[in-house]
Amino acid sequence: MEGKKLKSIYIDELFEKSVTFAKELFFTGKIFIYPTDTIYGLGGNPFNREAVRRINDIKGRDKSKQFIWLVSDLDVIMNYAEINYESHLQFLKSIYPASVSVVLNLNKKTINSVGYSSAAFRIPDQNFCTMLLSGINLPLISTSVNKSGQNALNDYNAIEKEFSEDVDALFYTKSKIKPIASTIIDLTAEKPKLIREGTIKFVDLLEKFN
Repeated sequence: MEGKKLKSIYIDELFEKSVTFAKELFFTGKIFIYPTDTIYGLGGNPFNREAVRRINDIKGRDKSKQFIWLVSDLDVIMNYAEINYESHLQFLKSIYPASVSVVLNLNKKTINSVGYSSAAFRIPDQNFCTMLLSGINLPLISTSVNKSGQNALNDYNAIEKEFSEDVDALFYTKSKIKPIASTIIDLTAEKPKLIREGTIKFVDLLEKFN
């Protein structure tokens, strides 16, 4: 699956090949756009500095801002984050998979690798993401497809028109994509703090702590 004509890949017809190709892109430091459990995401390997640089440059993004990292399961989260409260662990077990991104403190090894101290993790409930994340067994960057300060694009035709020359592939689906981003909460301290309310209400999430 190489060549410019294959830059836009219809995953509904080429699902297994799409997942395989996305894995190849990830491990070779490339970046790509793909459907998630919420809006489309722009992604790559968070441990590949060139991939991170390209994503930031494309978006015109503040380099100090946190990324959302999609992961396959709680074991992956535990490999990279510090979870110091049993209530936090039980909360994560109770909500995932879900369109909720949780900011956690990174462990020392991860901080040394990426150069920042926290990241927002999410275990998505979406078939393409699930298969890809299980295959790479590493976090995958998921940031909205837009220039910084502009609205996120969620239509693959509009995305292709604006970003096809900037990324290495666009994986798209004709299935309905949720137009609302994930809810983001901060769990870097004991009490949860709302950063952004999205598809799931914060008040409903707070009930999980009771």
